[in-house]
Amino acid sequence: MSEAMESQAADDRHGASPRRLGAAVLGLLHDHVELFGIELQEQKGRSLRLLLFAGFSLIFGLLLIVGLSSVLIVALWDTEYRMPAMIGLCLLYAIATGYCAVRLHAAVTDESSPFSATLQELARDRERLQP
Repeated sequence: MSEAMESQAADDRHGASPRRLGAAVLGLLHDHVELFGIELQEQKGRSLRLLLFAGFSLIFGLLLIVGLSSVLIVALWDTEYRMPAMIGLCLLYAIATGYCAVRLHAAVTDESSPFSATLQELARDRERLQP
């Protein structure tokens, strides 16, 4: 019996610290995985809403452009300004397309990290664990 007690005392001296460290690491890992999952769900919902509203905006914007262009062309059909009006509309659409493409490129390249809270927590944990 004394041998079992000595073995348990040795385990307590040498094994408790690694066990506690392992439990702490697993606890931190669990918290980070849970936070990552929550942020992933939020990002998925946000992306879906953005895609939905972008699609509707595109459809209604195109309908508006077609309608206004048709009104302008019909109004100028019997005048000498028919061709300049069509060319002007094409130039306007080309400029607007270029502007939107530049803004889209800037938005895609300048987007912040969608998992910034997880990354901040990992950085804080790394600072705490370093001596």
